[in-house]
Amino acid sequence: MSPARTVTVAGGGLAGLTVARELRSRGFDGTVRIVDPEGLPYDRPPLSKAYLAGTTDRAALHLAPPDWFTDNDIRIVEDSVTKLDTGRGSVLLASGSELISDAVVLATGGQARRLPVPGSDHPGVLKLRTRADADQLRDKLFPGCRLVVVGAGLIAAEVASTATGLGAHVTLIDPMPVPLVPAVGEELARVLHEMHSAHGVEVLTGKPTRIAAEGKSLLVEVEHSHGADRLAADLVLVAIGIEPDTSLADAAGLRGDAGIEVTATGLTSNPGIWAAGDGIRIRTADGRLLPRSEHWEAAILSGTAVACGLLGEQAPQRPPAWFWSDRYGVHVEAVGSMTTPGSTVLRNAGTDRPIAFRVDTDGVLVGCAAIDGGKVLRAAKRLIMRRARVGLDDLVDPAVDLRKVDR
Repeated sequence: MSPARTVTVAGGGLAGLTVARELRSRGFDGTVRIVDPEGLPYDRPPLSKAYLAGTTDRAALHLAPPDWFTDNDIRIVEDSVTKLDTGRGSVLLASGSELISDAVVLATGGQARRLPVPGSDHPGVLKLRTRADADQLRDKLFPGCRLVVVGAGLIAAEVASTATGLGAHVTLIDPMPVPLVPAVGEELARVLHEMHSAHGVEVLTGKPTRIAAEGKSLLVEVEHSHGADRLAADLVLVAIGIEPDTSLADAAGLRGDAGIEVTATGLTSNPGIWAAGDGIRIRTADGRLLPRSEHWEAAILSGTAVACGLLGEQAPQRPPAWFWSDRYGVHVEAVGSMTTPGSTVLRNAGTDRPIAFRVDTDGVLVGCAAIDGGKVLRAAKRLIMRRARVGLDDLVDPAVDLRKVDR
């Protein structure tokens, strides 16, 4: 296939921007467009934290200043892609325009998952995925507001923390008694979950079954093992994850399974279409279809891989999966896998700043999760990349510098 000279990126999130940025930084001098109805790409993690709290503004969310796009000759098209015309090599826009392209990159991400219960379409039931969603939630929060958050994952926990800091009365509902165990391990997950109660957040283990208007308030019915509760709320936030936006890919007949299937360099089953970001699933060289990864670093890595693929370069080796989150003034990070068969050992056990290490059955370090333990986690990441065998005593002992350990 001839090298592309015109690249159109559908979606202006972090993955889409990374494709454009990496193309330019690697010497591509052809046409690059980013199509997104929201215009300039912006960062999503602050939406549940600093932006929701009002301590940062819209301009601070920009992933690159406006002048950068002009300086790098990257065109921002404020529109939506409605269809891929694979025969013509073009994308059709909601405005009726058509953009002819040698290569199209789908960076359409995902949409907030809906709560499948009666009443979930009430105007007082909100989601948090976009800047507009954050604006709407922030406008409705006030001191004394009764906020019910459905879900207790990373975004839900961050919103609970932020809203509590704004003076809201927060109730958190999740079917799991201790969420995030697969992500950070049971020990850290328990410490993190207990922070909610310690900061005045009511925690319920159960599932909402109905949401109804009751005067000026909302009524949330929750079923749990001991029966049912009826919660009065001013607002309900549904934060139960995302669903990949594969509508364009599906209409174009691209291969996929709960995500768009791509190669290591982001190429889909159509040789003129690539994909990056939250909505992709990578098919490895040995035939495995990896799960989607919805974290910040994964968006950068997949965008970089697509740029390399478009230029005929080999994508950089992927480091172990890494993510972070913030709640109640602490910083949480995890790298690698905390679910690989093996055992977990703790450093700083019994404190509010534990560090968990996952060691496989061969004694190889495969995962690490930490609360305010960035230096240790970075050292653990290097050991995980080298598949190092580390003595359990060294992992447990806070006096041992992991930067100097490699057996």
